[in-house]
Amino acid sequence: MDRMRELIAILSEADKAYYTEDREIMSNLEYDRLYDELKELERDTGIVLAGSPTARIGYEVSTELPKETHAVTMLSLDKTKDPAALVAWLGDKVGLLSWKLDGLTVSLTYEDGELVKAVTRGNGQIGEVITANAKTFVNVPLTIPHKGKVILRGEAVISYSDFEKINETIDEEMKYKNPRNLCSGSVRQLNSAVTARRRVQFYAFALQMAEGVTFARRKEQLEWLRSCGFDIVEYKEVDAAGIEAAVQEFEQRIREFPLPSDGLVLIYDDIAYGDALGNTAKFPRNSIAFKWQDEIKETTLREIEWSASRTGLINPIAIFDPVELEGTTVSRASLHNISIARDLELGIGDTVTVYKANMIIPQISDNLTCSNNLPIPEICPVCEGETVVRSDSGVETLFCPNPECLAKHIKAFTLFVSRDAMNIEGLSEATIEKMIAKGIVKEYADLFKMDAHRDTIVEMEGFGDKSFDRLMRAVQKARKTNVIRFLYSLGIPGIGIANARLIARACGGEWEKIVGITREELLLIDGIGEVMADNYRAFFDKPENLRLVDDVLQEIEFEPIELPSSANARLQGKTFVITGSLQHFENRKQLEELIDKNGGKNAGSISAKTSYLINNNIESSSSKNKKARELGIPIITEEEFIEMLK
Repeated sequence: MDRMRELIAILSEADKAYYTEDREIMSNLEYDRLYDELKELERDTGIVLAGSPTARIGYEVSTELPKETHAVTMLSLDKTKDPAALVAWLGDKVGLLSWKLDGLTVSLTYEDGELVKAVTRGNGQIGEVITANAKTFVNVPLTIPHKGKVILRGEAVISYSDFEKINETIDEEMKYKNPRNLCSGSVRQLNSAVTARRRVQFYAFALQMAEGVTFARRKEQLEWLRSCGFDIVEYKEVDAAGIEAAVQEFEQRIREFPLPSDGLVLIYDDIAYGDALGNTAKFPRNSIAFKWQDEIKETTLREIEWSASRTGLINPIAIFDPVELEGTTVSRASLHNISIARDLELGIGDTVTVYKANMIIPQISDNLTCSNNLPIPEICPVCEGETVVRSDSGVETLFCPNPECLAKHIKAFTLFVSRDAMNIEGLSEATIEKMIAKGIVKEYADLFKMDAHRDTIVEMEGFGDKSFDRLMRAVQKARKTNVIRFLYSLGIPGIGIANARLIARACGGEWEKIVGITREELLLIDGIGEVMADNYRAFFDKPENLRLVDDVLQEIEFEPIELPSSANARLQGKTFVITGSLQHFENRKQLEELIDKNGGKNAGSISAKTSYLINNNIESSSSKNKKARELGIPIITEEEFIEMLK
């Protein structure tokens, strides 16, 4: 199974590069070899995992999700927060203690080894049919070796790391509050392509039936499901004497556990005994849930930090005297909106109680003082423009309506520090947003003056002395750059790194000429069109942009760039596209730099303007080879390219 997952990951990455990014990361021969190995393993095991390139499952779009009644009602579990209650409940029996994953419960049905149906828990009696979506879960087997009918239940979840990556791409007011909300929305999509992008995982926790197979113990069922290719919930076999120690062991791991969990589940291992106990009106008697006991501490509210975001939303963040919670020191908690702050009747100096939701996210649970004197800012903390309070479905939020507010231009800063631009490592989009919200960064030049804010930055979430020192080293390194990188970093529409290189070279690498080049001169450069030229001049004709650029120039130093000359302009006027594996160059970038050095131009895709396609496998049936042949573009090998330079 591990090798199958490894092969699927490798082949999927190759497919993504080839079909969506128009590039190749392995030869056709290597791809076919790995594909055949995966197909043989699937044939030997009888298991085909979702995401396997051999399955080629297309995406489906529905107008609505159909409903279906469960053959066996999905009951919720009775709960306790007392480990001693688990001891009493288990008595002299043996149980299985497992994670209680916090996602969406789903029932899967297989017939003749094929996944034929997936239904959500819904209200326990009626769920929604999500079969097409379940087939996109990253670890669900599409086929299993057992040919009899199989019905099982499990939890669909999204990991914390995937949750954070997805939330980074969503506007502030639309962000999901936790992985469970994101998972619920992802599993119940009408378009299964959306579900596929969300990287939903499935962990089996119960076998309802397996035609032709009988089991005496729950452990046997779980291990059988594992043998069929399912990921199962992690569990420990326990008795009354060891259950409290097992609970503590799970509790110690919850902070580093990659999947959302809101507790544990204890179930009798003896299936016949557990089933004989029957159900109450609400709960099954063969299992019980354990919820973590929230650790609650009193502290004093010292400040409300109003944090502006790229969408204009201004979020209140409570700053309080540091307290130890669940093994870590916390001093901040998001209040999310004005309504929550008002409901808590907050005021500076109030005594509040704080806890960690699911032992992870700090929250204010109560206000013991209720002074209710919190002022709502009338000016934006970033641009100092007037704020407005908006109400939607009874929830009040604070906004900055100023379109020029710096907080709304996070993307520009992200480009400025990116690898091909100023290359300041350690400055993610989220970090830049925090620094703008705190007033540390107001323009590009401020990124080179962050050493003056050491005390503030080291106290920021995710930072410390070591990470601050790394950031300062990256800033110092970025002070030496070249005109190509700097021109690209300014984010002028249409001026990517390739066009920045063309303009810089046309101007002899001199910054004054780069700033002053006319529209007519720009149009003489091969590859620069009218729209690009207009955008370029519009940027440098704006006095405020020139001021921002001049401020940065006080902080950096230009290194000379290599300019094409008559001696090294053999490829002048020629455009190259590179594909496939290389033999004479370490990587594609090295070959691209050689083309640039000799006056040529690199492109990522084939067009009528392409002069040559470089591919060592000339007979390949790749999409680039096919398109090159259709357009009559020569396909040459590395050796032929090297000969061309001679």
